[in-house]
Amino acid sequence: MEQGEALPDHELESYLAALSPEGDPETTGSGRRFGGSQVYQLRMSLMANEQLREIAAHNQTSPLALAQEWVMQRLEWEAQQLPRR
Repeated sequence: MEQGEALPDHELESYLAALSPEGDPETTGSGRRFGGSQVYQLRMSLMANEQLREIAAHNQTSPLALAQEWVMQRLEWEAQQLPRR
């Protein structure tokens, strides 16, 4: 191999292929599936967004991670409230 010739980065190529809407129906676009997940967009008021950012910073996490954690906690709680069959 000549000096300066780069080896292919298969991990990067796989990541980019997953993001590409052509050829693969799984994308990170709004409401589309990505792997085993569903992507949602969430609109919040400016005040709610600022509160989320402040709480996330206080907890040393990102606003996205905090929102995901809260949604998962709420879903678990809601599932426990459903009547057992």
